[in-house]
Amino acid sequence: MATAAKAAPAREFTVKPLFAEPYFVMNIKDAISPKQVKFIQSLKMNANQVNHISEELRLFDRPEMKSINKAVDEGLATFAREVMGISHELAVTQSWSLMNPPGVGMHAHTHSNSLISGSLYYAPLPTPPGNMIFERDNGYRQIEMKVHEAKQNVYNTPRNAVVPKEGDLVLFSSAIQHYVEVNNSNENRYSIAFNTFPRGKIGSFREVSELEL
Repeated sequence: MATAAKAAPAREFTVKPLFAEPYFVMNIKDAISPKQVKFIQSLKMNANQVNHISEELRLFDRPEMKSINKAVDEGLATFAREVMGISHELAVTQSWSLMNPPGVGMHAHTHSNSLISGSLYYAPLPTPPGNMIFERDNGYRQIEMKVHEAKQNVYNTPRNAVVPKEGDLVLFSSAIQHYVEVNNSNENRYSIAFNTFPRGKIGSFREVSELEL
């Protein structure tokens, strides 16, 4: 009678992160007044593929937005200092309001000519709130293999969801593709979006890559 071969012992292994892609959340609800909410929602809106975007594209420059702008700048300074580890200022370039009516989401996109982008949920959110979905890939994939749902983790998941709350300021890399789930409520979903760019010197003078912004 043949003797069954012994199974080889499982070898130990380790998995360690090489890089991580952060997103940052700071709640600034205390800086937003009912008067400001009313002002933002009174802005003229234009069609934006499926949802609506304000005609005003430098919203934070408006004097009515002073306290919100200040709180956003404080959040950006914290992100630059504590998360990115840089001394540069992240200055807002453009800012605009968005509205997703019932049954409408937001198409997948990235933000050009921007380093860090943000979303501000300045008003009460519907139920469900319509999650913000970040995708690992934002373009052509030569090989596409399905990851087993039970095995998904920070290293292999194709996408991650951020569940917004009223007053949340969410900051993230402008290069990450993201979209907003369909608004499955009977109420409008409101938010503000914005882009930023660093100010100061970047690069190296001796390596002839210096640029002053």
